[in-house]
Amino acid sequence: MPKAWIKDRKNEYYYKKAKEENYRSRATYKLVQSNEKYGFIQRNDVVVDLGAAPGGWIQAARKMTGKHGFVLGVDLKTIEPFTQEYIRTIVADLTEQGMVNEILSFLPRKADVVISDAAPNITGVWEVDHSRQIDLAAKAMEIAQCILRPQGNFFVKLFEGDLMNEFVQTVKATFETVKIVKPQASRAQSSEMYLLAMGLKAEKKCEEEN
Repeated sequence: MPKAWIKDRKNEYYYKKAKEENYRSRATYKLVQSNEKYGFIQRNDVVVDLGAAPGGWIQAARKMTGKHGFVLGVDLKTIEPFTQEYIRTIVADLTEQGMVNEILSFLPRKADVVISDAAPNITGVWEVDHSRQIDLAAKAMEIAQCILRPQGNFFVKLFEGDLMNEFVQTVKATFETVKIVKPQASRAQSSEMYLLAMGLKAEKKCEEEN
C-alpha cells in the first residue's frame, strides 16, 4: 500500500476523529450521521450488524440503543469482545445455510433493525466489485426479512452501478419506505452509498426457522 495513501488516510478528518473518540473505525460516522437524520435505530432496539468487524458500527449502535437494547455483531473475522452484556459477537459466514437460526438463537426477540456495512474483497475490476457488493446486500436482505419484526428497518451498503436499481426495486416491494443515503463521512469520490428501508411490510416465514 503506498505510503502517501496511508499518510493521507491517517490525516483524514474522520479517521482522526475516530481515533480521538475511541471508535474502532471511521465508518462509525456513516451510521451516526444517517441515524441522526432518519432515526431508524431507537432506544431499547434490538440491532443485528452483519459484516460488523472491527466493531465501529456496534459501538455506535450501542450508544443509540442504550443499556436496555441489544446489539449482535456478525462477521467472518473475530471481533474484539465488548464488556457489555447487551452486546454479543459471533464469527459466521452470512452466505452459509443455517445463519437465520444461528442469529435468532442469540437475540432476546426479533430484531428491530438490521444494518450491514459488509463489503467484498476489492479486485479493482469495477463490474466484479459492484456485482459482489450487490450479492452481499441481497444476502443481507434475505437474512433481514427472516429476523426482523414487522415494521422493522434495514440499512445496507451498496456500490453504485447497473445492478443497483433492480435491487432497490426488490427492496421497495418489501418495505414501506426506501431511500438512498450518502452520509457526509463517505468519501466524496467513492461510489459507496447506503440503502435505508423502513417499515417491513410483512414478517417472512423462512425455511430455516422451521
